[in-house]
Amino acid sequence: MPISVLRGRLASGATRAVEVAEATIARVEARNDEVSAFAWFDADFARRQAAGIDAYRGRGGSLGPLHGLPVAIDDTIDTARIPTEAGFAPYKGHVPEHDSAIAERLRAAGALIAGKTATGELGIGTPRGSRRENDKGAGGFTEGAAIAVAEGMVPLAVGMGSDGAVVRSAAYGGVTGFTPSFGSISRRGVLDLAPSIDAPGVFAPTVTGVALLAEVLFGHDAADRASGPAAPHPRLLDHACSTPPVRPTLAFVRTPWWDRADDDMQAAFGELVSVLGESCFEAELPDIFADSAIFAERVALAETAKCLFGVRERHPEGLSEALTHALDRGEAISARDYLSAHDWRSVLYAGLEAVLSRCDAIITLAAIGPVGRGTTMEGETLFNTLWTFLGVPSVSLPLLQAADGSPMGVQLVGRRGEDGRLLRTARWLETHLSNGEELG
Repeated sequence: MPISVLRGRLASGATRAVEVAEATIARVEARNDEVSAFAWFDADFARRQAAGIDAYRGRGGSLGPLHGLPVAIDDTIDTARIPTEAGFAPYKGHVPEHDSAIAERLRAAGALIAGKTATGELGIGTPRGSRRENDKGAGGFTEGAAIAVAEGMVPLAVGMGSDGAVVRSAAYGGVTGFTPSFGSISRRGVLDLAPSIDAPGVFAPTVTGVALLAEVLFGHDAADRASGPAAPHPRLLDHACSTPPVRPTLAFVRTPWWDRADDDMQAAFGELVSVLGESCFEAELPDIFADSAIFAERVALAETAKCLFGVRERHPEGLSEALTHALDRGEAISARDYLSAHDWRSVLYAGLEAVLSRCDAIITLAAIGPVGRGTTMEGETLFNTLWTFLGVPSVSLPLLQAADGSPMGVQLVGRRGEDGRLLRTARWLETHLSNGEELG
């Protein structure tokens, strides 16, 4: 059932947390062997949590916004007394002593921690074994958290990614994925890879779902240097559910890599822009944006090589050839090139601001193509890394389909700090296109 309905039934007592837990267990046991969404799942642990949540409600305890809702967590995010292995064989059996800030806030909100979802080796690259099949039998690899939501195992999930992995995985899985403005969600207790661009994100079936979950996770944390100011954070769910004061205006940005996109994706966006009509205008980014992928890669590789230096020293035999090569490249980047790449962020954001000042959000591709095609093409991250590099909020909506029925995501991008406005615009688009309304 829709998250809003399930949330209301749990709050009223019409549905108990133990019933939701049993439904989650049944779905995971039925599907996980095939799609490998979860790296760790314990049915008895889920049952004990649910029983505790119901007992708390029975004692008249104050209910949190996620009371009884199952939430899956990426395996690079620490969870006390639950294995956190980060897709890395030498970390097998590692159980953190303390919760991450993300896990703390989920528990405080009354969520049921459903399990740890599959991630790539040390949170990098493609999760091994995580697969999402479409109705035609074509498949491809994506993030376990997105698959868990797409397969109906859980209604909500939290993921990680410094290269736009949350938005891209949501597009492949046919769900909604949201990466907020950089620093909005604390990364305390999360595996460090590229601290200046790493960003947690959330998955749900709809915009209101990601707004609900993200709002719980937002907030200042002095332990995270990138954390936003100690001030009230936006009421994302209220923003998402509100009616725009005027019809939103979108700027269609092809980006410099448009020619690399799958033919189905290009054709679908042509139709979408036509449907949007006067609500959308086409905008071009300055020529320097063609080099933005190079700048983003330099920062990501250099910081990852630094953050994983100790891991490489202790477990050289545990690293794959691909990751070893990536770390070699990162170590070879000079301080001059790394700092120069950082300097370009302010220049690029100024160019982006010139477009965002004329619209409510940018509309563009969420992935290079449908799952099974985009995942095997060179430059898979091209349509995602720019936005993560600049720290702007972005959301993927499952509004398009390829000719073979594969889901394709529509990405909306907003200004830094205007997450509520972006989600309100996204829900407007989701609602009107889902209802088949003409927007032109």
